[in-house]
Amino acid sequence: MTQKTYPVTKSDEQWREQLSPAEYQVLREAATERPFVGEYTDTETEGVYTCRACDAELFRSTTKFHSHCGWPSFYEPSTDDNVELITDTTLGMKRVEVRCASCGSHLGHVFEGEGYDTPTDQRYCINSVSLRLNP
Repeated sequence: MTQKTYPVTKSDEQWREQLSPAEYQVLREAATERPFVGEYTDTETEGVYTCRACDAELFRSTTKFHSHCGWPSFYEPSTDDNVELITDTTLGMKRVEVRCASCGSHLGHVFEGEGYDTPTDQRYCINSVSLRLNP
């Protein structure tokens, strides 16, 4: 993870105690959960999605859409200040990583110009294990 200081800061040991192994791997080590297995991939429940690590608000169900990509997709965060966008050049490609602006946890990636019929033409492709839905 980055060396930046976030409002919610914990030691590696504290994160390991708080998070399950799968949550830790995605949120703190920037792994990706397998497609089509996440808890929120197809849910249509109304509510607010928060960071599973620190409970900061990230997305609202009103911006969630079915992208059929295997992960929950949103066309924008609840506010731009709630997420941090970072250039990601891993895996031999250039992508934009999405992190929680409150604790720095990895959430997923954002893609643009894919032709989805959304107000922003963006797809925030987010790991379910990074989120908690508050109906």
